[in-house]
Amino acid sequence: MRTYIVNAIEAGTYPAGSRLPTERALCEMLSVGRGVVRSALSVLEGEGRIVRVAGSGSYVAEREVQGKSLGTVSSPIQIMDARLAFEPTLVRLVATNGTTTDFDYMAKCIAAGAEARTIEQFEHWDAAFHEAIAAATRNPVMIAAYKLVTEARNTGEWGALKRRTLTDEARATYQKHHERILEALRQRDIEAGEEALREHLREIRSTMLGH
Repeated sequence: MRTYIVNAIEAGTYPAGSRLPTERALCEMLSVGRGVVRSALSVLEGEGRIVRVAGSGSYVAEREVQGKSLGTVSSPIQIMDARLAFEPTLVRLVATNGTTTDFDYMAKCIAAGAEARTIEQFEHWDAAFHEAIAAATRNPVMIAAYKLVTEARNTGEWGALKRRTLTDEARATYQKHHERILEALRQRDIEAGEEALREHLREIRSTMLGH
């Protein structure tokens, strides 16, 4: 959902200052529930990509006030170090603030990842799953901070390395990890969630970087 809107903004479908479709229209366009739409709009607002006006709708923010991109390109090692330091800390807030709608969307990401036919499709839903965790914190600072991780994952070096290492076995392992993470979050088990997320990130680091 968030990715669709971001891509549409960047493609010029929704230029700066334009009004986005209503929540109902977005639900019908993308065949998703109202909760998914509202969650995505909240994330986009926290990132500074849109401005929501009560009683009027959501508008694309002017370019100069939208979230800034990374000033430098991070290496895969730096990305993984940052993810290991940061992502497990999100679990406590998700356990407190996450909703059934958030968890259902995470499940949708996992299911879509299982059905992905290409590495690009799998990477999209993999990233969406982790973005959904950040969104479920309901903390705009955390959401904006995680946006930097997503941007870093869009670099050519990360993508090339992922394509070389994303075997069928690795995909299956990542999917199982996602399921374990989600189950811990649904149970609001902070310790289990943090450990499952750390194990997942360590596996990614080992598979991609060899250590």
